[in-house]
Amino acid sequence: MEFFTQHKTTLLVTLGVVVAIGIWWGFSQEAPSTSLIETQTPSGVSPEDRGLVDTLLQLRAVSLSGTIFSDPAFMTLQDFGKQVIPEPVGRPNPFAPVSTRSTTTKETSQGTQLFSPKRP
Repeated sequence: MEFFTQHKTTLLVTLGVVVAIGIWWGFSQEAPSTSLIETQTPSGVSPEDRGLVDTLLQLRAVSLSGTIFSDPAFMTLQDFGKQVIPEPVGRPNPFAPVSTRSTTTKETSQGTQLFSPKRP
């Protein structure tokens, strides 16, 4: 520990020189010669694009008919779906405080109109 306290200035100067050399070396290198932007001629089509176009053309050639619905295998299928039962609708504003009093007075009728629908 005494070594660091005695040679603090020398160590800081040495560290500064090393950092300065590292920064100089990093900025003095030449830029990469390869461009990050690739240009493609309009006449050239990549293999990925050609594969996509071929797949789309094959899908366009597919025709569907309704004969599958008259097939005996389709007729033996069973529907295991469940009927959705309608649930009652909740409060108009679920974040409104729940009032414990059901009676309305002249003072509270103004406040309850903010949270409850108007009655006909």
